[in-house]
Amino acid sequence: MPVEGGSSSGSASAARHPKQKRKAHSLSIRRTNSTEERQPGILRGDMLEGQDSKLPLALRNNLLDLFGQIEREFENLYIENIELRREIDSLNERLTGDGQTVEGGDPTKGALKTKASHSTSQLSQKLKTTYKASTSKRLYTFQSKIGGPRNFSVATWELWGGDSWIVSSFKATTGSRALCQLLKEYMGHRDGIWDLSVTRTQPVVLGTASADHSALLWSIETGKCLLRYAGHAGSVNSIKFHPTEQMALTASGDQTAHIWRYMVQLPAPQPPPDVSAPCDDDQDSSDREEGEVDGEGPCEVPTVRVATATLKSHQGVVIAADWLVGGRQVVTASWDRAANLYEVETSELVHTLTGHDQELTHCCTHPTQRLVVTSSRDTTFRLWDFRDPSIHSVNVFQGHTDTVTSAVFTVGDNVVSGSDDRTVKVWDLKNMRSPIATIRTDSAVNRLSVSANQRIIALPHDNRQVRLFDMSGVRLARLPRSNRMGHRRMVCCTAWNEENQSCNLFTCGFDRQAIGWNINIPALLQEK
Repeated sequence: MPVEGGSSSGSASAARHPKQKRKAHSLSIRRTNSTEERQPGILRGDMLEGQDSKLPLALRNNLLDLFGQIEREFENLYIENIELRREIDSLNERLTGDGQTVEGGDPTKGALKTKASHSTSQLSQKLKTTYKASTSKRLYTFQSKIGGPRNFSVATWELWGGDSWIVSSFKATTGSRALCQLLKEYMGHRDGIWDLSVTRTQPVVLGTASADHSALLWSIETGKCLLRYAGHAGSVNSIKFHPTEQMALTASGDQTAHIWRYMVQLPAPQPPPDVSAPCDDDQDSSDREEGEVDGEGPCEVPTVRVATATLKSHQGVVIAADWLVGGRQVVTASWDRAANLYEVETSELVHTLTGHDQELTHCCTHPTQRLVVTSSRDTTFRLWDFRDPSIHSVNVFQGHTDTVTSAVFTVGDNVVSGSDDRTVKVWDLKNMRSPIATIRTDSAVNRLSVSANQRIIALPHDNRQVRLFDMSGVRLARLPRSNRMGHRRMVCCTAWNEENQSCNLFTCGFDRQAIGWNINIPALLQEK
């Protein structure tokens, strides 16, 4: 930041006019160039004007240091803006050659402004792509580049919630808090959590898959970490549990999927915390570093490092995996644009499902039938039918305009798909031409889930919100989020657990925590 030429003369003028000096009781700081070196013999107090201040010298020196840091930050932003301006001018020159232009070269006007939402989606996709493909031990490099509170673009601002943190304090109604209450936080991962799932056998535990190369099993009631799986060499992108046995299936950025066994013992349950007290804090804590909350992760937890079976046929990141009904076969989805079907007992590749034009993002199996649905960045999802061993049919669903982030089965004959185009669509398997319901949101939708009994859709968003809808597209509630509760980064996944009367919905996000919620479903449906 340039030095003001009149700063020294202004100081002399203030000394000649004591009346003006008495009027200014606030601390005045002489502006200096942040790049210049301070002389070692100059005291910090000599740089302060307004000697009649009643502030202690140590406090004044501290203020001077803080203002100096602010100046350096603004100087860095100024330099970055100059570089961005040059890039915009260069792009304008190229566009002019093609007969196009960006209005005035102003990044807040014209075509750039109209494509702000598209930039947000691109940045979100870049974040997800970098982490899910990561096999590096340096877990925080990319996060530190985009996650600091000082390096915001329009797209970054919207990805981190935009102005929703301002209005969320006013829109969180008392009724919403009564219907949706936070019960437990599960903190211990050292990086973002991509996926979570609940076991289908006793003992019932929560499983989380994280970019820190590990999967953790948690006690739902106490929030205590029970076991850690550390067999992957890359980001663990999904976790699913066997329908009848104590086995887990994880997919990873190391291009493999692992099947591993676990044995856990549940600790004694603790009394639930009092969540009825209203939250009075308006200020959001999204700019706080997660390391200050999460610590260094679980200590002295039993660790499994060797998989029972390793599935290695993919040539790219394995983004998701799931068990087929019965648990004898599994399906995996990869960025190599294919999904593979394996025999669990032999780890043998049975089928390779091809047809998608771009990377796969998710796969899901039907709870009672041999059906598989795969989602892709090619804006489609495909339904694979293995009910007839001799005929493997496939149906393509086209209804989104951006990446389909997930598509899941319901107990009936429906599929619910979510997309980066900020819409969720409900489809009837008997009529695939058009969706029977469309939900439009204000942010990209990640891995959604549908409750088995009441068929309530839980939508995790990039803007840190979680919303609940019914199958007809009617909005039921938004989970409360404030300084004391909720996610501080994008929410990656939701999972229902209706067998548990208290903690029946789980969410996880890039803030390295999973959250257990109590959703009063009967009251929610009654208010509809």
